[in-house]
This record gives sequence, structure tokens and C-alpha cells, in this order.
Amino acid sequence: MNTRLPVDAIQRYHDLIESLGPDFLKEMLQTMHTIRAFEERAEQLYSLGKTHGTMHLSIGQEATAVGACNAMEDGDYLLNHHRGHGHCLAWGSDVKRMMAEFIGKETGYCRGRGGSMHIADVEANNLGANGIVAGGVPIAAGVGLSIKMRKTSQVCLVIFGDGAANEGAFHESLNMAAIWKLPVVYLCENNQYAMSMPYQKAFTIENISERASAYNIPGVTVDGNDVLAVFQAVSEAAARARRGEGPSLIEAKTYRYKGHSKSDKQAYRTRDEVNQWMEERDPIMRYAALLTTAGVIDETEASAMRETAVATIDRAVEFAEASPWPDVATILEGVYA
Repeated sequence: MNTRLPVDAIQRYHDLIESLGPDFLKEMLQTMHTIRAFEERAEQLYSLGKTHGTMHLSIGQEATAVGACNAMEDGDYLLNHHRGHGHCLAWGSDVKRMMAEFIGKETGYCRGRGGSMHIADVEANNLGANGIVAGGVPIAAGVGLSIKMRKTSQVCLVIFGDGAANEGAFHESLNMAAIWKLPVVYLCENNQYAMSMPYQKAFTIENISERASAYNIPGVTVDGNDVLAVFQAVSEAAARARRGEGPSLIEAKTYRYKGHSKSDKQAYRTRDEVNQWMEERDPIMRYAALLTTAGVIDETEASAMRETAVATIDRAVEFAEASPWPDVATILEGVYA
């Protein structure tokens, strides 16, 4: 799991690289760069007081978001969680509207009412997130049931954290989905800590995916910092769901470089631990090394991708800051009760 390319990586992914093609492979790397640039700028804007409430950054987790979302098909559904900027961008959300929503402007996806934790794009079947741990997990079963009743070929991807896997809603949702063979892909984004709790202290099993056996569904653990490993696992689970064979549980082991939220002092881990993940297991560096070694990109193109991402975020910030604030007279629009 080093940024230095594993010896067998090219051999392991040879057929996949050939089948996906250079354009698709490069687009995934570009999206990973865009997500990181978005998150870095989000942190800066927060520090400058240009946003409200709190926020949860996913720097270091880009491979899980990009690998999973790119494995889904047009028309599928996404449910994610409060650390979800990367998921939305990987799903194809417009970065300008994302940034506008982040700082609370009228041109944002939710007209500035959702902010960092509640971005949704219903037209693109991105059903959004909420601040409740595991809140999206039971909703996914409802979406899966809707798909089955309408007899479409759609699949619902639901992304949640390791902490959510210890909520009752997790077990209830997986049990129901398994019994009714609902087309849901359950993706646990295990970034090692539920707030400040190391997952090893919250589980008596080594891999969260082992819980799939309780529901007689497939469970697999993958390296969440390897975008192609995530892509393969989610692709297989989605294909299984489309065949009417029911849900799967995937655990992607990854790592967040920043705290749980902006108020997190990170007293539960050492700086050395964080640096080790950044230096040896960074998902962007690893994927760029793979594509360079495979001859898909050269080092000049790899460097240009980072610059392109930063420029994209610069334009998004300009758009967001130039956008109007919501009119207080419209505050009750969209409120149903």
C-alpha cells in the first residue's frame, strides 16, 4: 500500500486498464485532483469565515469516492453521508453549484439551504446526505424497494462510515435488503475513526465486511486508497444487484488526513501516523504512478492535472462569491410542514 507502485500492480490491472481505456482512466485521476482541490479550498474558505456551521473534509479518501461512483451507471441512485463533497463531485455534480451551496448562496444545489452537509442533486438521482449517522442506510432499502416495485434495472449505492455500521439502522436495512433481494450496494467507507473512536476498539472483527455473513450476502474488504480496487468491487456488486441477486456489503479501508470536523483536535492519533498515510498510501499519488508506469499519462500530464483542478476550483469560488445570498422572504419555500 505504498505510493511507490507495487510490483504486481501493472500485471494485476492489465486487463482492466485495457478495457477501460485511457480517457476513462485519466478522467478518474482528474476527478480525484478536483475533489482534493475543492476540499483544500473549502478548508481555506471556512478559516476565512466565508461559510457557516461546521464541515467534514474527505482529503485522503478520494479513491473510494471516485472508484465507487464511476462503477455505477446513468440512472442509478446515490445516498451518502456528511463527509460527502467528494461523493457528489465523483457523481458528476457541477463544481460551481457545489461551491455555491457550500458557502450558502442561492445558486447552489439546494439554494444555499443545505450547506456543506446536505448537498443533493435529485435530478441526477443524487439523493444527498444528512447529519444523522447511518441516516442514509435505511433510506437505501426504501430506494431499493422502489426500484424493485418499478421493475427497472437501476441500483442504489449507499455510502456510510465505519461508525454507521454499529447503528441499529445498518442491521435493519441489510436484513430487509437481503430478504427481499433489493438492488443496493452498501459501501462502508472505513477511514479508521468514527469521530475519535478507532474502529478496532468498536468491533470484535477485523473486517466490517464480515458482517455480511449474518445476512447471507457477499461481503468484501478492499483497499480504499486503490481506486481500481474500489471500482472493481463496486462494479461486481452493482452487476449482481442488476441481475436480481440482491445486495452486497463492501468495506473500503481508507484514511482521512484531517480531523472529524473543524472542531476536532485529533488527540486520539499521532502526527507520525497521519504522515505515514500521506507519504506511503496517498491515493492520488498511487494512481498517478500506476497510470504513468502503464504509459497512460506522462509526468508532465500528471502535473498539469493538479493545475487544472486548482484552476477549476478558482472559477467555482469566483462564481460562488459573485452569486446572490438567498432572499429571506423565500425562507419558507421548500418547507413541507
